[in-house]
Amino acid sequence: MTDELKGAVVLVTRPAAQAHRLCELIAQQGGTALRFPTLEIRAVNVETRVIEQSLSRDWLIFTSTNAVDFALKAFDGKMPQLRTLRLAAVGQATANALRQAGLTVACVPEHDFSSEGLLAEADMRQVASQRMTIVRGVGGREKLAQTLRNRGAKVDYLEVYRRCRPEGDNRLLVQHLTEGRLAAITITSGEALENLLTLLDPASNALLRRLPLIVVSERQQQLAKQLGFEQITISRQPTDAAILETLTTLFNGENSGRSN
Repeated sequence: MTDELKGAVVLVTRPAAQAHRLCELIAQQGGTALRFPTLEIRAVNVETRVIEQSLSRDWLIFTSTNAVDFALKAFDGKMPQLRTLRLAAVGQATANALRQAGLTVACVPEHDFSSEGLLAEADMRQVASQRMTIVRGVGGREKLAQTLRNRGAKVDYLEVYRRCRPEGDNRLLVQHLTEGRLAAITITSGEALENLLTLLDPASNALLRRLPLIVVSERQQQLAKQLGFEQITISRQPTDAAILETLTTLFNGENSGRSN
């Protein structure tokens, strides 16, 4: 254990089931993680017909670790069929989740862990007439599907989970804000950021907007600017380790992330 975070209290807004690792890393670096989930992930009931249809495609493209986790539950008993498909992932964490399930990942970006990064890969450029299913949550971005269709692919969706705003108790967070004890905020999606503001009162939001905010993409940075945040830094990757690195450099006067 080191003291890189110098006792700083850091707000962690990841869904409850996904917050443990980042909170653990923050504690190992001498900080305190304040958990306040601003997203709740719930399974979607998927018809057997839709699952069978997805398993007949050329590619399955997974957009997140949640997509992997909930799809594997939906595919229960059909793993041999799943192993015959080519699988793609938008990032290394998603690819690792597939590999941990014993699956082979045929396409994943090396550096740009996003839809744009995946679309830049050679396997995603020549896709005319190929049948592809994008595995995602309800209401995700359309960029990936639209681009693949423009390149001649036949694309549909398999939506296996939905994101909901939780009904959390905000009293501890409000107390930390009013007493000036919160040092930084971590956010991993635009929806999570919007929910955070919705779950607090205007006075708390005014305090929140003055604090350093760590985001994981330029899209989130632009949204944060529009929402009035004053100090925004982009983590180089959306992983827990990269978010921690951004936090430690922030509190040690360095500037490894991209700031507004």
